[in-house]
Order: sequence, then structure tokens, then C-alpha cells
Amino acid sequence: MTSTHVEVVTNCPIRPVTTSGSDFMRITQLTLPASDVSKSAAFFRDVLELPTAAGSVQVGWSEIRLVSAIGDAPHGVHMAFNVPYDRFDAAIEWLKERTPLQHEPDSGQCFVLEGHWQSKSVYFDGPDNSVLELIGRRRLTGPSGKRPFSGADLCCLSEVGLPAEDVGSVVAEAARTFGVATLGPASPGFAAIGSDQGLLIAVAPNRPWFPEKRQLPSARGLEITVAGVKTPAAMSDLVNGWTVRTA
Repeated sequence: MTSTHVEVVTNCPIRPVTTSGSDFMRITQLTLPASDVSKSAAFFRDVLELPTAAGSVQVGWSEIRLVSAIGDAPHGVHMAFNVPYDRFDAAIEWLKERTPLQHEPDSGQCFVLEGHWQSKSVYFDGPDNSVLELIGRRRLTGPSGKRPFSGADLCCLSEVGLPAEDVGSVVAEAARTFGVATLGPASPGFAAIGSDQGLLIAVAPNRPWFPEKRQLPSARGLEITVAGVKTPAAMSDLVNGWTVRTA
């Protein structure tokens, strides 16, 4: 499938105030195998109000390129989208009107993280049993205002989940290959590699996605293109079937 450029009108030219780890990494393109490209495109168009054309979904400076899966589509893909921190409450109300939110019995539907994250998140189901997230990051500034929230306020694809048998090896390979560090300390089962503007979430394959913990991570066939890193290069996981490369 040929990628089609989509002209984007966005309300969200965010920029970092301060960051830890890697300052500039961005996810510019994700190739995502789908069981039904048309149905997946319709979800992003109709539920999230994102511009779509010929299987290309534009999210601010990021593109999701939908392709027909060879064999089974990956189920349990995780993707997060940055929204302006000052508009996060409006984002929740907008999303609630469009799709059910995931929840956690003790914490409800909105999750606030301090420490290295400095963020607020809500989660919801996407195509092919994916786990999607809207996240507002305090360290990123962007336009606020009273206008109605819309899909144009989704700034970028800011996270993609990558299952890995050895999370520590992925962290080391990302540092060696791209010159990027983690956002906060890594654990044996979880690491956020990159910056507030773009994170590769390396997780153990048997670690279900928060908050409902009913979807295991999958990324077979995912191809991720990043920009803003120090070294043009690529890294792959042959077991779990994903690749990350520079433009």
C-alpha cells in the first residue's frame, strides 16, 4: 500500500518545557498490520476524528500507516496519543461521548502519575483489541482555550508498546543504536525509552496492559520510524516481530 500524505490542521503545536532522558525523539510513522484496514481506518476517522486517506491516519506530526496483516493481525498493540495537559479534562469528556473508557476498580478511569511521568491518562479499546491511551504531559506546553476539544487536539503518536523477552537488552540496544535513554528507571519487565514526545514502551510479553490487564502485548509486523535521535540506524526483535528505524 502506498502511503498517502494528508494535510493536517492541528490545535496542538506542543513543545517541551523540560525533559529527562532523550529530549527530541519523535515517532513519525507506525506501520500497523490490521485484520481489516477499512474498519480500522473508520475507527480512527469516526471515533478519534483523525484525517484518513487510503489507509493513512494522520495524528499531528505522526502517521499511522494501516496495512493488511499477513496471517493474524497483532492483538494487544498499545498506542498513546499526546493531548495538551491544560485540556485534559476536556479530552476526557470528548472521549467519553465517543467510546467506553477502560477502568481500574480502585482508581477509576483517570490515572495521574507523578515522579518521572508527570502525566494524566485515560485508556480505551481500539481496533484488533488494541489498548489506546490519551495522555497529557505536564512538561509539554501547548495552546489551551475554551474551544471544543476535537481530534485536531491529538498532537502525535507518543507511545508504542514493544514486547521483548529481555527488556534490559532493548534498553541497552536503544542507547547504543539511537543514543536514547529511558524516561526514569527501567525495571526487568518495563521501560519507557525516549522522551515525552516519543516513547518506545518495552515490556515483558507476559505483562498485560494496564489498567484492565486483559490484553497481552503484541507487536508482530509493527514498523516504527523515529526522528530526532543521534544516530541513523535500526533495531529489530525477530522473536516478537517488530522493527524500529530512523527516517
